[in-house]
Order: sequence, then C-alpha cells, then structure tokens
Amino acid sequence: MNGTLDSAPAPRRLHSARRSTDFTFTTIVGAFCAAAIASAAPAQQARARAQRLADSVRTMRQPAHPDHDTTRTANADSIRISEIATRPPVVTHHTMQIKGAPLAYTATTGMLPIRNDTTGVAEGYIFYVAYTKDGTDDPAKRPLTFVFNGGPGSATVWLHMGAFGPKRVKLLPDGSVLPPPPTVEDNPNTLLDQSDLVFLDPVGTGFSRPARPALGPNFWGVDEDLRSVAEFIRLYLTRYERWSSPKFLAGESYGTTRAAGLAGVLADHGIALNGIVLISTVLNFETLSDNKGNDLGYVGFLPSYAAIAWYHKKLPPDLQQQSVEQVTAQAERFAGGGYTLALMGGHGLTPARRQAVIDTLSRFTGLSAAFIDHNDLRIPLSRFDQELMRDQHLTVGRLDGRFTAYATDAGAERGAFDPSDAALENVFTPVLNDYVRRELGFHDEQMYWVLGGGIGRWKYPQRQGFLNVTPYLESAFAKNPSMKLFVAMGYYDTATPYYAVEYTLDHLSISDNARSDITTAFFPAGHMVYIDTPSLTTLRSDLATWMDGAMSHTSGKR
Repeated sequence: MNGTLDSAPAPRRLHSARRSTDFTFTTIVGAFCAAAIASAAPAQQARARAQRLADSVRTMRQPAHPDHDTTRTANADSIRISEIATRPPVVTHHTMQIKGAPLAYTATTGMLPIRNDTTGVAEGYIFYVAYTKDGTDDPAKRPLTFVFNGGPGSATVWLHMGAFGPKRVKLLPDGSVLPPPPTVEDNPNTLLDQSDLVFLDPVGTGFSRPARPALGPNFWGVDEDLRSVAEFIRLYLTRYERWSSPKFLAGESYGTTRAAGLAGVLADHGIALNGIVLISTVLNFETLSDNKGNDLGYVGFLPSYAAIAWYHKKLPPDLQQQSVEQVTAQAERFAGGGYTLALMGGHGLTPARRQAVIDTLSRFTGLSAAFIDHNDLRIPLSRFDQELMRDQHLTVGRLDGRFTAYATDAGAERGAFDPSDAALENVFTPVLNDYVRRELGFHDEQMYWVLGGGIGRWKYPQRQGFLNVTPYLESAFAKNPSMKLFVAMGYYDTATPYYAVEYTLDHLSISDNARSDITTAFFPAGHMVYIDTPSLTTLRSDLATWMDGAMSHTSGKR
C-alpha cells in the first residue's frame, strides 16, 4: 500500500440498536426501490480484479479450468480430492501468551464432506481450521464461532490471519505492509480466549473443492452456498459433539450476506444462534449499487465520500477543523434530506436549487462543482476514487479510502487497481501457505485459492432487481428472540459504505425488542477494519462485552 495514514485518533460511535439523530434516512421513499429494476449481476461482473475483495458487488469469473491443477485430468483430480478429504484431520498443540497469561490450545485442520441430500454422495469438501482452548471444564458448553470471509470467491484467510485467529500477519499499525518476506506474530486480539473458533473456506475457495469439476455449480450461488455452509455447520456440530455450545457466526463483506442468510436457514433446522458478528456489511445490494437509475446507492455513498475527502484534507477549512464523526454527521443530514429530495426532483429542479445542491456536494466531497454538474449530481464510486486526488496524480482506495497509489493514467475514469488491496494479497497468501503447512501440519501441494480462480459464475436467485437477504435475518429474529447482532463499520469503506448499512438496519422488519439487540460500532478504518491495529483492539474489546451479553438471557443495551 502506498501512501501514509494519519495516526491521530478519530472519534468513534458505539451504539446499541439505532443511534439518535435529528434526521432520518427513511426520507428515501419507496420510489427509489421501485426504480431499481436493473440486474446487479452485470455490474458485478464488470468489477476489476482490485475490486474482488469488496466481495459483495461482483460475480466471480468462470475459470477455464474449474479445479486447481490444470495438468491433471478431471477424473484423476477428482480421485485426489476425495483422497485428501478422507484423511483424518491433523491435530497440533500450541501455546501463546495473552493478557499476560499462557493460553494452551489445539488446532484441528481438515476437510468435511458436503453430501447430496437425496443420494448421500459427497459432492464437495470444505476445508477448515478449528481452534479449541485446552483445559476447559466442559468443552461441549464452551462458545463456538464459525468464521468466514466473502467474495463470493474469497477464502477466509483475512479474518483468520488478520483478525480473530491466534496468529496474525505482521503489519504496520495503520495496516500498511512491511517489506518482504511477510511474517506472523501472536494475535493479542484473538477471540480464542473467549470462544472456540472454526475458520471455513466455502467450496471453490482455499483448499475446498467440488468432488468433480462438473459439480462446482452445485455450490456457486446464493442458495447453493447457504445450503452447503449450513450442512458444514451441522456436520461439525455432530462430529465434534458441540450441539450444546453457545453458537456464533462472524462474517465479513459477502460473508455478512452469508451470515444473515444462514441465520434464517439454521433457525429452520433447529440450530439457534446466540449472536452474529457482521463486519463491513451488505444485506441489500441495492444500497451500494451506483448503477444509473438507482439513486439510493448515490445517497448511501455520500457520507463515506465526505470522510475520505476529510482524511485527505480536501474539504473547506471549517470542516477540516472538525472530527470525522462531526463531518460525516453533517453529510448524513444532507444525504438523507436535501440530496435525496434533489435526486427525486430530477430535471424538475430549478436552476437555483440545482446549483445549491452542487455547491453542497462540492463542500462535502472535495470535488469541483463542474465535475459534479457534469455527473448530474450522481458521483459513481470509480470516478470519485480517480477524481479526488487527480491533481496529485494519485488514485484513492476503494476498500480503504485512506490509501492512495500513483495513478499510472491520470486521465483515466477508473483506476487500474485498488491501492488498499494491491499489497495485502501478496502478504496474506504466502503467510497462509507457510503457516498451514509448517505450523499446522496440513501437507499438500494443491493451490490455496485466496481470491477468485476457484469458482465459476455466481448464481443469484432474482431475475430482476438486487439481492436482499434481510428476510432471512428478519425470520431468524422472529424465531429466535434471544439472538444478538453486532455490526462493525468503517468510515473509509466504500465497498460497503456505512450509511447504506444503517439504512438497511433501519428498514428491518423486526420487533422493538429485537432492534434493541442490535449493536453498531464505527471505526476510523476501511473495509478490513482489523488491519488497523487500534481499530482491531477496540473491536475486540467491544466484542468481549457483546459476546458475554449474547450468552446471557437479557436484552437491551450491552
């Protein structure tokens, strides 16, 4: 990652349920929803490689060879995958220091078969790394958290080796990478002291594979993914006798889409969750689409644009003197009020009103009035990232707007890559491959698919419109009134902008009691809030309190 990050702390907000404001995003009327009839899939397929990790807004490309090794025949490779999957799991024992005391734990690394419901034949295999704390009085009663990243098409290396596992990729405090070769260190913010952990890679990511390449599409879709991961959870609970454990899910980006969907699916199969952790959330894809005709998306992006412009000192002096929280609060009021009404007005706006909106947008985005005018008040994300620092020959990160890189084509409309993603993949990939083999003892030569390459075209159930998994979450809250929800958001994340997340949460059809069991937390970081060490430390502290509350039988603020 090029560029530097300011080290000055920014104010943050931690709230149970919805925060109090003097405005409402619900002024975005249903007309916007009705207007959003274009499929999201084409836009997702058009995303560049640098946008793959934002996980929730694109469809992975179809690889020429769906499996990992193009030198083998499909039949030989199928035999090999089955052989790997039938090996007993590898068990290793470890000790780390946490909070000044030793923590002994066991790592179990292996694969579980995902069988066809009708035939009972294994159609795929899911790779997992499970960590269990040693010396507990009753392991069956200890909390258990299933963790996954998103994509679709992303392995769970990011949350595993960046956030919650006992080992963490060593980064600079701001999340920038160190010179190669990359190394790991003990993670003082691991969840392992509070919960056992299972990191799983859905089929087509990591080491997980379909039994035969032709069976891949049975896993590569919204519904297919939910079925296979739910089956993995059921089988893990059965094999390791963990049905009586308090149960949690933790997902990032499309992993939050998966987690919300699983909450509903699992509730229908007798698996009630104590809580769900959502990091950089997308439940309703309409809220983060900047497709022409979907004005809702432009409204959701605006406060994040303001935060990023503030960070790079592109705002007027009076705004630059304020905190990022103060600036974004003002941008939110404008987004949910005057900006929404202006977009609804279309060409019915008077010239004076249109100019006033342009001037206010310029004030909050750091972009010129002429640029905003030429874009008809609607600023696509890719254009914002290229335009904000064009005068300095820099392009801005999408996953984390704090990061910049030299714009090789300063006149381009879209950047060639995402500065906030470019270096991290080249750090996490070798670390995982070394760690899982040398320290965890899982010896095999197959490729670990980190981002893409292992899956084909992703299937969305809608013929028109946008994926929306909120009905699953609403059903889970209705069927399991004790379930808690923790939602972490980064101010500088434009892959899943926080204001769009708030809109989705505010529009859940749930009871008042359930709404009081939603905790939201805001961080001066980007999509991967955990690569920023101060944010990760705060996140872990927040989760410690939240998880204790989720295992009690009380409701309300934690």
